[in-house]
Amino acid sequence: MKKTLLALSAALAAAALPTASFADVAFNAGVVTDYRYRGISQTRLKPAVQAGVDYSHASGFYLGAWGSTIKWIDDWNADSKVEIDVYGGYKGEITKGLGFDVGVLTYIYPSNDFDPSANTTELYGALTYGPATLKYSHAVTDTFANVDSKNSFYVDLSAGFDVGSGVTVTPHIGYQKIKGPLTKDATYTDWSITVSKDFNGLVPSLAIVGTDADKVFYTPGPAANSTKFLGKTALVLGLKYNF
Repeated sequence: MKKTLLALSAALAAAALPTASFADVAFNAGVVTDYRYRGISQTRLKPAVQAGVDYSHASGFYLGAWGSTIKWIDDWNADSKVEIDVYGGYKGEITKGLGFDVGVLTYIYPSNDFDPSANTTELYGALTYGPATLKYSHAVTDTFANVDSKNSFYVDLSAGFDVGSGVTVTPHIGYQKIKGPLTKDATYTDWSITVSKDFNGLVPSLAIVGTDADKVFYTPGPAANSTKFLGKTALVLGLKYNF
């Protein structure tokens, strides 16, 4: 399924605007010691393998797909070991130095049998000025299998600072609001600081990641094969190759 979706996304992108001189297709593959999404571990604090493909056109239009191994759904015996994200959007410049990015992203967990489904679709919009980006993501479906959680949202502020010699420092803070009956337990703030260096496409990274998430809600428990707090503060190492 993962390979099929990645291939389909690339094929659609290539067919949409076939003039090669105005388009670009890029691939990436990597590993991390823990897949953290919005500060919460998706792999029970264990490593993950990840890969993606991106198509961009000179007009600002783009498409992409990205996948990662996960554990949190399978821990609940809901029968899914991978996450596949499919997205598309448009980016441009409002005025000199002020950029925008709008689009839609769907998180797919093949074969998951949660009710409601873990599959989630979000609309997003972002503004970038200098090194800083402010982004808002709004769920138009129930959110990651949380009951009656449509219209949940995530807002985050991040920045990328080039400190020389190919080294980038990226601070980040975000706020995840989960709507519905679980809002008090499921809503939280996350933060991270990442340092990375680009060696001609090979990018190692070191991040410290943490949250103020509810320790009971985000500790699945023995019934889900995990008694670890998934939002704990921790170091995450990564290695990605862009080609």
